[in-house]
Amino acid sequence: MRIVLRRCAAVQEEPRDLDAYDFAFLAGGAQRVADSAMIALSERGLLMVRVSRVRTVGEEQPQHPVERAVIASCPRSGSIAALALHAALQRSPEVEEIGRRLAAWGLLTGSRRRMTRLGRRRLQAAERDESLPTYVFRGPAVLPDGPLRRGVVGAQPIPPGLGRALIRLGNALDRDSDSTSDSDADASGGFSCGGGGGSD
Repeated sequence: MRIVLRRCAAVQEEPRDLDAYDFAFLAGGAQRVADSAMIALSERGLLMVRVSRVRTVGEEQPQHPVERAVIASCPRSGSIAALALHAALQRSPEVEEIGRRLAAWGLLTGSRRRMTRLGRRRLQAAERDESLPTYVFRGPAVLPDGPLRRGVVGAQPIPPGLGRALIRLGNALDRDSDSTSDSDADASGGFSCGGGGGSD
């Protein structure tokens, strides 16, 4: 029994060469991988992200499977909606394979893809090393303001339930605004500002 446990621990502790997209998956799942691929390709001049549209630039074919999936998803002429590209990439076999591989190496749990203690240690070590771009760990919010940041942030889907929560918040603010304006109208009928009106 002890020998088996030691072997399992040795397999999990075995050093693996993780690339930027592996660390992106550890840091933020499939969404962070999609963000990172769009940013990396844009910075290398292979992808143009403008407002809500994305198009490829040039003929160079990237080596990484995730980046090739991005290029393959874009039409040869014209552009694609950034939101559609981002969603397709998150569900792509290339990104799913990263999750499976990290789980097999003991860096993520198998079912829910949560980071294990070993995964957290590897991610923290990579962040301290500072050899990878900060957006891999923190997402597009660390980019300078500009078309690339706005395009990538705009390509992220609204989390489930957030849209309904925002609508409820807006309705509550409208009701609050209506009741405030009514009370202001009532109050303004009773006196005038600065009227003083008193005689000595």
